[in-house]
Amino acid sequence: MNTFSFWNPVKLHFGKGSIEQLAKEVASYEKILVVYGGGSIKQNGVYEDVMNALTGKQVFELSGVEPNPRVSTARKGVAICKEQEIDLVLAVGGGSVIDCAKLIVAGAKSDADAWDLVIRKAPANEALPFGTVLTLAATGSEMNSGSVITNLETKEKFGWGSPAVFPKFSILDPTYTFTVPKDQLVNGVVDTMSHIFEQYFNNATNTPLTDEMSEGILRTIIDVTPKALTEPDNYEHRETLMLSSTFGLNNFLSMGSRGDWATHNIEHAISAYYDIPHAGGLAILFPHWMRHTLHVNPARFARLAEKVFGVERGHLKDEEMALEGINRLSAFWKSIGAPSRLADYNIDDRDFEGIIAHTVLNGPFGNFNKLNSEDVRAILVASL
Repeated sequence: MNTFSFWNPVKLHFGKGSIEQLAKEVASYEKILVVYGGGSIKQNGVYEDVMNALTGKQVFELSGVEPNPRVSTARKGVAICKEQEIDLVLAVGGGSVIDCAKLIVAGAKSDADAWDLVIRKAPANEALPFGTVLTLAATGSEMNSGSVITNLETKEKFGWGSPAVFPKFSILDPTYTFTVPKDQLVNGVVDTMSHIFEQYFNNATNTPLTDEMSEGILRTIIDVTPKALTEPDNYEHRETLMLSSTFGLNNFLSMGSRGDWATHNIEHAISAYYDIPHAGGLAILFPHWMRHTLHVNPARFARLAEKVFGVERGHLKDEEMALEGINRLSAFWKSIGAPSRLADYNIDDRDFEGIIAHTVLNGPFGNFNKLNSEDVRAILVASL
């Protein structure tokens, strides 16, 4: 494996009733900005739980964070923080809300425009403290320092991050995910698996521990997901999926290696144009990226096929095992209701040139397999 340094300062409170820890975590803060999405937290009781814990504090609110959080919304949060001299931001929701909060807390400590932080025109060296109350198992944003933000005006969507935007604490109560709609549960599963795939496909050697960890989480997700779809209020299933998504992107799985992340780059370009669910785009693209890339290291794909999807070696060559594993991945995602073609979102090839240009803005990309414009075009065409 590669040499590495690791640091993750996030305090997790996990389990039923963990919202009881919120009052203690915010005790030293007076002015708090609560950031959330479309209002589902007011229907499922989470909002009431949070507000009860914030009794006695000066509470301000920013609602309406989009599924693909927009820089325009983050700018509103930055303005509130500066005008009201906010002490702490509390993100209540899924990864989109948390990602938006990360830009808000960084922007609140910067004189630069929020978008300049995303495109790295200005550094994000400082941030207000913030915490999270998670309501959707998907992105792992509750335990990392990354964020993805969309600029609809420029049709751009980029990932960015800074050590300054690790949450101070995250509260994870699986019961808060009981009312998540089926399509969002599916999106969360695809998102979690995709994060693991991005890290699994790396060029490091001697990574048996992180390989086994990744494969074990993937097997667990595949086993539990159909049960969670059948029994949406089963605590144990939701508990397992929630912890899986956190482990999926808290950097534990990338110790000693550097993942690929090309598929995420392509999806960001697509959803910058079409504002589709991030996980939906990943479900469409990932099997085609795999088929396009398996020649780089067929043995790696064959291992995934065997360890995660149960493909037996027999007389199969690595390439044959790899293709069968990819087919089983596609079949699993289709069986739980994930999209499989761009046509599922009524997307054709009319914007392909703009999408391709977005992906190669900084040149060839991908750490496991470098992709250029023609590679991206081939993957997009295969995904139609």
